[in-house]
Amino acid sequence: MFDNQPTAQERTRPAVVQRRRVERVQAILDAAEELLGEQGYEAATLKAVGERAGIPTASVYHYFAHRHKVEAELLQRHLRALDERVTAALDSPTVRTLRDAVDATIDPMLAYFRQYPSCAELWFAGRHETLTELVQAFDESTAQRLWRLLVERELLRADTPQFAVQLAFEAGSRLFDVAFRRSPAGDETTMNEARRLVTAYLETYA
Repeated sequence: MFDNQPTAQERTRPAVVQRRRVERVQAILDAAEELLGEQGYEAATLKAVGERAGIPTASVYHYFAHRHKVEAELLQRHLRALDERVTAALDSPTVRTLRDAVDATIDPMLAYFRQYPSCAELWFAGRHETLTELVQAFDESTAQRLWRLLVERELLRADTPQFAVQLAFEAGSRLFDVAFRRSPAGDETTMNEARRLVTAYLETYA
């Protein structure tokens, strides 16, 4: 009787296909990252991304149905890294005042956007509905973490509503928008005013 078991070559084919897919997806994401950082949001079309990655446009569509899926994948990658930085800053024992806490939230975000202009482009210029939802989820999660820290360290009264900190965070986020609209690197004057505004508001709950 003949053995119908797949040959070694047949068994390795799916692994090769999967590896090729992973490599191409990574190449597309890397190309999009480069274009966003170098030329801005409008330049990072799927056609341009494919050309930068050396992948035919038709093949790019095979992996990503439209550019917003590429952007969402990239932004999620940035959000994970950004979350780690903000968490580390807030967990620092040097956070002893409300202004320290505000700076520990703003500083790592501002530094990250300046280090990765591609992230700033997605955050401030490419606000497709999907990206907006991702940013809102990050803001809400970070505001909740900030509220918990401020109450635990007795920088805010124990009865401070979580909504108050979420509102302060939302105000800060809007001023981030203004800062990066005024300058690609985030206008320093605007960010300093954001620190003062958010700190002064939170102090009403101190």
